[in-house]
Amino acid sequence: MTLNSKLDLEVSQLRRIATSGYFMGLHIRFASPLITLQSYREDWIEYYTEKGYVLYDPSIQWALSKQGVCRWRDLAAHDRQGVFDAARKFDLNYGITCSWESEASRSIGSFARADREFTDREMELVFALFQRVHDLTLPPDRLTQPQIEALRCIANGDRHAAAALKLGISESALKARIAGARQRLGARTTAEAIQRAKDYRLI
Repeated sequence: MTLNSKLDLEVSQLRRIATSGYFMGLHIRFASPLITLQSYREDWIEYYTEKGYVLYDPSIQWALSKQGVCRWRDLAAHDRQGVFDAARKFDLNYGITCSWESEASRSIGSFARADREFTDREMELVFALFQRVHDLTLPPDRLTQPQIEALRCIANGDRHAAAALKLGISESALKARIAGARQRLGARTTAEAIQRAKDYRLI
C-alpha cells in the first residue's frame, strides 16, 4: 500500500465519523501548517475567516497548548466570542479537537457532527487516526541533491528533455530522480512534489 493510499484510508475513516466535516492543520511551523486538510462547508470556512475566529477559537487555543483530545463542550466557558454558537448555524453542533506533537512538529485537528456528541470510543478512534495522519505526513528531512536539481529544473519551467540536457543525464534518469522525489514526498504528481518540496523548504 502506497503512502497516499494509506493516507486516503485514514482520512476516509475520519470522514465517516466526523459527518459534518473536519479541519486538520498538520506540522505547524512559524504559526502556519505545512499541510491543511479540511472538509467543512465552504460557507463556514468563509464566515470563520471573515470574522477572524482563528484568533479567538477556544479549540485552537487549547490545541496549541495541550496534547490529546477534548470535546468542544468542555471548552465552551472560554468561548467569549461565540465561535461555537456561530458554528452551530453551519451544522457543527458537536465537536472534538485533537492536538499531537512529535519530532518538533505539532498538528491540530477539529472534527464535527450535527446529530450527537462523539462517544468516548469515537474520540479514541479519531485521536488514533489523527496521530496516524500526522505520522504519514511528516515532512522528509531531505531529498538527495540529484532529486533537488531535477525538481528545480521542472519548477523553473524546463521540459524533461531540456532539464535532462541541462543536468547532463538521460531523460529516463531524470524521470527516475523525479519519481524518487515524488515517493519521498508522498506526492501523486510532479507538480504536487514541487509544491511540497517548496512548503518543506527543501528546494
